[in-house]
Amino acid sequence: MEFISVELIQEIAQRYGYWAIFFGILLENLGLPIPGETVTIVGGFLAGSDQLKYVYVLGDAVLGAVLGGNIGYWVGRTGGLQLLLSVGKLFRVPEAQIEGLRSQFAENAGKAVFVGRFVALLRIFASPLAGIAQMPYWKFSLYNTAGAITWATVMVSLSYFAGQLVPLDRLIALASQFSLVAFGVAVLAIGLPIWLETRKKHASADE
Repeated sequence: MEFISVELIQEIAQRYGYWAIFFGILLENLGLPIPGETVTIVGGFLAGSDQLKYVYVLGDAVLGAVLGGNIGYWVGRTGGLQLLLSVGKLFRVPEAQIEGLRSQFAENAGKAVFVGRFVALLRIFASPLAGIAQMPYWKFSLYNTAGAITWATVMVSLSYFAGQLVPLDRLIALASQFSLVAFGVAVLAIGLPIWLETRKKHASADE
């Protein structure tokens, strides 16, 4: 559910231009209920109608996503594990189980950071989880930047070109459907290796 209407996002983007695109995406990455994907599509749509420049909208989207991801990573790395352990105690989840999940996520952190760009919730949580998993910063930066560039290019270009033929509301609906497909891909890419590894460990223990 989006807490800000498409009409309001379009009005803000028309009024504040590139600042609205940059901060909209950055704040979503920081966990605020701002639909960053919609902000990006609106920016590309406005560029397609010559109200904004394509290259600046794309640059804003990439910069906001990369910077937001970096902040999320360092939040997770500096204090995220203790917060996770505290939440685990609240729900009576054993610390060993949390550590196991952290190790399993660490093995697939690169996929989560990259593919997560195309999934709303993962776009917020993948970076802090990568920090919690102690993913090497150079490796995180590589996946985070590559994911941000790929995601921004796809979304801005799609809305820039298709927006000249398709109404904005329809574009956003198509993007939502695309996100569902991306979510399925993310679940398979991240969850399947973890499930297979868990089965392998259980089989070894039984033997």
